[in-house]
Amino acid sequence: MPEGAAQPVERQLPTEEARDLFALVRELVQREIAPHAAAEEEAGHFPRELFTLLSESGLLGLAYDSEFGGGDQPYEVYLQVLEELAAARLTVGLGVSVHSLACHGLAGYGTKEQQTEHLPDMLGGGLLGAYCLSEPSSGSDAASLRTKAVRDGDAWVITGTKAWITHGGIADFYTVLARTGGEGAHGVTAFLVPGDAEGLTAAVPEKKMGMKGSPTAQLHFDGVRVSDARRIGDVGQGFAIALSALDSGRLGIAACAIGVAQAALDEAVAYATERKQFGRPIADFQGLRFMLADMATQIEAGRALYLAAARLRDAGRPFSKQAAMAKLLCTDTAMKVTTDAVQVLGGYGYTLDFPVERFMREAKVLQIVEGTNQIQRMVIARHLAGPDSR
Repeated sequence: MPEGAAQPVERQLPTEEARDLFALVRELVQREIAPHAAAEEEAGHFPRELFTLLSESGLLGLAYDSEFGGGDQPYEVYLQVLEELAAARLTVGLGVSVHSLACHGLAGYGTKEQQTEHLPDMLGGGLLGAYCLSEPSSGSDAASLRTKAVRDGDAWVITGTKAWITHGGIADFYTVLARTGGEGAHGVTAFLVPGDAEGLTAAVPEKKMGMKGSPTAQLHFDGVRVSDARRIGDVGQGFAIALSALDSGRLGIAACAIGVAQAALDEAVAYATERKQFGRPIADFQGLRFMLADMATQIEAGRALYLAAARLRDAGRPFSKQAAMAKLLCTDTAMKVTTDAVQVLGGYGYTLDFPVERFMREAKVLQIVEGTNQIQRMVIARHLAGPDSR
């Protein structure tokens, strides 16, 4: 391999099965994802057929039980797969993370009958999921959501609008949080809503600065009827289910962020070792060498933090604080590293001819989704000092 070419990340994997899995993932990335990423992102194309392939390959349900079609992989393995996918194309890595988030409620809180009926198709049957918590007027203050679900016999009627929904309008199923009781967190219930439910429509996708290939849209629920058999968990348990899902989902975002940062570093190193000024590669200049060293160090620190949190989760120990820390550090790292990568490439970094400008635009959203980094700081502080006394 020539000097300056990207080196595969050295993975510390717990089993031979996991090592075989990574060989599959890397082969799939090189064949199916990386060659098309730049052109498809610029065109705003969502690779629906690729997600079908990922499902058939067992990559959409890695962290779930094989009893229902999952991969029985620990979270530390699943997250590193996400990192590899996101490094090739964030639309894919984040899409897998969101799909896993949408499966979390049913896998963790559904009845055996619900899991047997729905999970095999959700995890490995070619379906694509989405997660519906945010609304136009309730983002960070998710407990104030207004979408309502009213009981009508053996069904619920859902009315309201959800916002910022990844895969909105194209998903086959939605995990939806709706108000079934009074104000606040205790009046929320979770439902599994089919993507083709009558009365469910999607707005025109948002026009975004990055991740143009991933559709993000509002969803309108106009009297959508859902059988009580599709209620997840107990009535009023929805917000607890949502928070549980977000703890795991934040680790997914952290892993995706490190993937984007790693891709940006690889591009910066390759460019710096090839580009010559004053008769020698610019990588010879100390100021730039130190910048690359700092970028690499930040990435390794972020990767170590998300893996430490994942191992707590795999051991059945509390990991909410560490998940918030990982999301905070890894996404801030992605923003810093991608910005520095643009600087390393100079004027070329600001053009569409190189991918680092896309990485920088994509990194920004990771500081916002699944709880802004300001919210992560609030979560961490709450673990350290208790609830705000106001």
